[in-house]
Amino acid sequence: MTSKEIRQKYLNFFKSKGHAIIPSASLIPENDPTTLFTGSGMQPIVPYLIGEKHPAGTKLVDSQKCFRDIDIDEVGNNRHLTFFEMLGNWSLGDYFKKEQLSWFFEFLTKELKISPQKLYVTVFRGNPEIGVEKDSTSVEIWKEIFKNVGIEAKDIDFIKENEMQDGRIFYYDETKNWWSRSGAPKNMPVGEIGGPDSEVFYDLGAELKLHENSEFKDQKCHINCDCGRFIEIGNNVFIEFIKTKKGFEPLSQKNVDFGGGLERLTMVLQGKNSFYETDLFENSIKKIEELSKKKYHQNEEIKKAMRIIAEHIRAATFLMGDDKGIEPSNIDQGYIVRRLIRRAIRYGRQLEIKNHLWTKEIAKVIIDDYKEAYPELEKNKDFILNNLDEEMNKFKKVLKALPEIEEKIIKDLLPWLHKETDAQIRPIGSTLGHKVIEREKVYQDFGKKIALLYQEKGVHLELALEIVKKHELHLSELFINEVTKSFNEQMKRHQDLSRTASAGKFKSGLADTSEETKKLHTAAHLLLAALRKVLGDHVIQKGSNITAERLRFDFSHSEKMTDQQKQEVEEMVNEVIKKDLQVDCEEMTLEEAKKQGAMGVFESKYGEKVKVYTINNVSKEICAGPHVKNTKELGHFKIIKEQSSSAGVRRIKAILE
Repeated sequence: MTSKEIRQKYLNFFKSKGHAIIPSASLIPENDPTTLFTGSGMQPIVPYLIGEKHPAGTKLVDSQKCFRDIDIDEVGNNRHLTFFEMLGNWSLGDYFKKEQLSWFFEFLTKELKISPQKLYVTVFRGNPEIGVEKDSTSVEIWKEIFKNVGIEAKDIDFIKENEMQDGRIFYYDETKNWWSRSGAPKNMPVGEIGGPDSEVFYDLGAELKLHENSEFKDQKCHINCDCGRFIEIGNNVFIEFIKTKKGFEPLSQKNVDFGGGLERLTMVLQGKNSFYETDLFENSIKKIEELSKKKYHQNEEIKKAMRIIAEHIRAATFLMGDDKGIEPSNIDQGYIVRRLIRRAIRYGRQLEIKNHLWTKEIAKVIIDDYKEAYPELEKNKDFILNNLDEEMNKFKKVLKALPEIEEKIIKDLLPWLHKETDAQIRPIGSTLGHKVIEREKVYQDFGKKIALLYQEKGVHLELALEIVKKHELHLSELFINEVTKSFNEQMKRHQDLSRTASAGKFKSGLADTSEETKKLHTAAHLLLAALRKVLGDHVIQKGSNITAERLRFDFSHSEKMTDQQKQEVEEMVNEVIKKDLQVDCEEMTLEEAKKQGAMGVFESKYGEKVKVYTINNVSKEICAGPHVKNTKELGHFKIIKEQSSSAGVRRIKAILE
């Protein structure tokens, strides 16, 4: 079964159960200062889990684009990805445990034809300290489900022993089987919602487990161990509690939040032990073979290089092809896009690819593979390919300067390393007289120096380490890992990311329904309308980030705004505010919204309903909310700063006084 078939079967199955198919949200979160990317299927749904009404109803299903940059350095092994698709379905106060567990099992065994004998599940074992009992309800449902297919499902309390014990259902604590936005129950602030989850695992088979050649060889296997035999293919989250000052109390609206990795299901159904050997990567790896004139299975080094190239170009293609398309740069999301592309180029050099602008050839394959499910890739194809070409040309300039850069490293960094290691590290036995560097101060300081070199010369960490390895020092794996960690920390500080300043301070985006946030969210609509009048109709919204304290708004415009233009925009917004205009909300289909001239992103093929907010004849936008009822609630609008965000995009920071 192809990945396309799996994705469509999932959407169609839950549609048959009364769910509305909704499109994937952007990879760039709207109004969320805590994260750079959409990293899970439920992230865009959070506002509706806490009470906001979704225009498509109370039963939803989608395949959500997701990106997590935390795993960039791990890409190349069997399982790690930065970009992935999360299949999701939700009940917003509609059905609950019985329907969800039964439906998901039916989908796996009837639609995908997976043998029930291959499936194992986990449930929450309860915790008296937080006043939440074990999830006996889910256990009884699972026992009945398995019984109906002829399997006697034994339930095991897994805290006792790390082995299977002929079990089918396993109890784990809150570190494994509890969900909330802030993690385990003890981390949840008062007012946050969460609940137990029930995860489903697939047994890849004892013959595929990694015990024999790994640290797990002499350990007993269980479904949550790290040996590789069992893989999680779905997580059913039951959001049924709210944390109060008294403890955990039942929610009036009980929700279901399901997430299942498309890549994992594809791997299982195609009988593979690696994502990279499924049809999701088949065509792009064939293209890399063609470009490099090497074979994927030639050796492990070539295999790893091809995996990294295929994964990174796929991720960069989706980030640039998003309707809030991100250009490579040295800050924010653009830094991650640049890092993905340049890391891919580095491994392309290792494969000796001769084509001058080869990254776009792989991107073309990826666009062709995904354009049916994600039409925005075809729509933004030129933007993607042009940025890849430009980035390759920029990196070629870095490579041309390598002799000069290598000389700088030899002159400045290597003597420093020698000095530090002589002072801090005792030599170990070696016929070559090499030293192993393993001290925390050296890790941190070297990471800082490489980050500075990147900012000055565009030389990324991997390239700098490649040069250092050529000269005298043997770099241990521990050293490389710790320097990488230090480098990434320095780059995050350099980028001055809003999420760093906001961690723990602001709620995330639309989940924050405070009055101040509602006011600024409404003000953003008036700001866009004013910008289009002052600067022209070419202005469209490219992103926004709203907290209770301020509004940050990105828009398409190539020139710095003059003081007069900023003043005109301010005055225009404040004039509308003074008119005490009603803010009206209407639910309609996307097609109706287009006909009415509503501003917004129109990338959907499913014809779902949307919310359209209208402020008299001033503004009409598709938006999820939240908003005030009348403009008189807003106060006085003031622009604090106007600056460049990226090429062709300006950024305004504003407040309400």
